[in-house]
Amino acid sequence: MALIPGLLPPSRENWELIVFSFQMFPLFTATQWLTNWYPAGKTSIDSKLNLSGKWAWCIMESPTILLMAYCMFSIPQQEGIASLPWANWTMAGIYCIHYVYRAWLSPLLLNPSMSPIHLFVFLGAVVFNTFNALSLGGWLAGYGPTTVHDWAGRLYSIEIGLVLWGWSFMGNIFHDDDLREIRRSAARRQKAEAEREGKPIKGVDKVYMIPKNGLFQYILYPHFLCEWFEWAAYWMIGGLSCVPARTFLINEVATMLPRALQGRQWYIERFGAEKVGNRKAVIPGLL
Repeated sequence: MALIPGLLPPSRENWELIVFSFQMFPLFTATQWLTNWYPAGKTSIDSKLNLSGKWAWCIMESPTILLMAYCMFSIPQQEGIASLPWANWTMAGIYCIHYVYRAWLSPLLLNPSMSPIHLFVFLGAVVFNTFNALSLGGWLAGYGPTTVHDWAGRLYSIEIGLVLWGWSFMGNIFHDDDLREIRRSAARRQKAEAEREGKPIKGVDKVYMIPKNGLFQYILYPHFLCEWFEWAAYWMIGGLSCVPARTFLINEVATMLPRALQGRQWYIERFGAEKVGNRKAVIPGLL
């Protein structure tokens, strides 16, 4: 059943407009090169417009899963498609796997704490994720390949892409967990001191260190790099003609690269250039 006729699920005409409009997203992210104001995470600020980090993150990332699933089940019915190829369901499935981890498991179960997120960042993320889920969901659910013949000759590139996606996803989780361990260990120390000396537990919302495991030896944002590899592999699975997957990758780099470069400067200001050493921001030896 259509929730909003023509939009949820999108008609082909509206889907094409969504895909085209989302390609313009880097024009908006260009403003990030002009300011280091990013009120979330390490650079969160005190504001009456702040939202709970965990719940804001969960809510703003959830449209990815919900809209992808909605498209996959509603658009084929709308377009009279009896069944979709296995490759379509595979791409939808791994997209949802990533975001189940990112939207639900990370903030609600795995992260010891999260800094507040400003309403501005929250709304921007909701818009990004809504456009992205409708763009990819429409392509996978009926406006892209709809038969096994559309995927003919693509088996090896799909298999290679899936392997690369899986390793990149695991790399993302590994480096995320290295960051989590900083606060988990701080929480354990605070709890031990509280039991031993009667000191109050301060909390770990603003506990930061320079991680040293994995690619953290060479760059400060390896979880960003692993995510880029994930979505590059995703584009490989969809094929060069998969405009929504290409757009997603470009938009991710456009919004995350300036944050990584500004984040490296934040590390230098907080810990000193000597401790940061030769680590680059996000690409070993380059940036």
